[in-house]
Amino acid sequence: MILKFNLSKIKIQKNLELFFVLLLILISIAITQIYNASREISKKEYINLINNLYFQKTINNIFENFESRFLNINHKVTKNQTLSNIFKSYKIPDKEINLILKSFNKKDKIKKLKVNEIIKINIDKYENKVLNIILPISRTKKIELTRNSEKNYFKRKEIITNLKKILVFKEGKITQSLYRTAINKGIEPNVIVEFARIYGFQIDFQRDIRRNDTFQIIYETFKDEDDKIFKTGNIVYADLNLSNQSNAFYYFDEKNNKGHYDINGKSVKKALMKTPINGARLSSKFGMRKHPIDGYNKMHRGTDFAAPKGTPIMASGDGVILKSAWCGGGGNCIKIKHNSSYSTVYAHLSKFASGIRKGKRIKQGQIIGYVGSTGKSTGPHLHYEVIYNGKRINSQTLKLPSGKILKGKVRENFEINRIKLDVLKSEIISSLD
Repeated sequence: MILKFNLSKIKIQKNLELFFVLLLILISIAITQIYNASREISKKEYINLINNLYFQKTINNIFENFESRFLNINHKVTKNQTLSNIFKSYKIPDKEINLILKSFNKKDKIKKLKVNEIIKINIDKYENKVLNIILPISRTKKIELTRNSEKNYFKRKEIITNLKKILVFKEGKITQSLYRTAINKGIEPNVIVEFARIYGFQIDFQRDIRRNDTFQIIYETFKDEDDKIFKTGNIVYADLNLSNQSNAFYYFDEKNNKGHYDINGKSVKKALMKTPINGARLSSKFGMRKHPIDGYNKMHRGTDFAAPKGTPIMASGDGVILKSAWCGGGGNCIKIKHNSSYSTVYAHLSKFASGIRKGKRIKQGQIIGYVGSTGKSTGPHLHYEVIYNGKRINSQTLKLPSGKILKGKVRENFEINRIKLDVLKSEIISSLD
């Protein structure tokens, strides 16, 4: 009897445990259902809130307040653009544009905007008004207009870039070419072109320069407030030492006598430069030769200088351009009349330099075009002719008139200047040791 009772008790306990397990499962299911239902309601309420028009406007208004009301523009000027149509492109009202244009002076020359210059404009988008403008007038000058909101006018201010002049000394041994050596020494390309122009009156860069010849140069640089080179100036001293022979030149800055002179006060400038191109190879001399294209012997009445396409070509003397156009077999060519006796021709150009046209007066050493292979040509080169009294002559054997020699008080002033430059050079070299 006792045994039966105990067995019944055990069964009841097991049934109770099973009951409680089932109860816990049912409770868990119920809680999960309630949670999911609640979550679904919250989700619907959240979606309804998001879709609510008033809520959307409130959010948009908040983000609009975060967005700046001011628009800063850096506008790059394109061809034929004016200040008026630039402002119109940003939807500035005509009344506002007229107020701005009247705020500039006549000397500001706002009608002649330079292509690619950057005009800075600050606009109030809410009131659709210009608050500030910075307009470049030259490389060193800008005009700033700032709006006076109370009186509704623009205050004009000139911004001048303060430049600091620094003399730079460079020297080197020519191992490949003068141009390549100078570039490796960190000399600016325009300074190298000027250096070549100075020596172009008496030196053939192809035949006269030998490996291990040396050069020294002192030239002006102008740095801005950020200590960056803004532009370069004059070469105040130069020496191209060829086969251990010095060829020093000094810059003399006196009215009517500006230029480079040798140690004896003799100007480097002559009627024509000996070579109108730097770093070129003499590829075909003046005289009879077998024409590379026509295939028969023919008189070559000029001198050919082989050089990479795009190499700058200089005018060998002051003069007026008689022709700047297509010349048939000569391709793109330029003809310059220097005086009553001399004229020169430059042929096979890839293109003309900016502003080069018939009737234009040019200066000796000015870049007039670039080496090419237009017309009857087998490769990039310059065909150069010198014409004397209507007859083509050999430019390489031409005896060029010497430059002027300083005399009297001017010569004394030059000597003082020359001694100062020699002392300066010595001090610079000493400081480098």
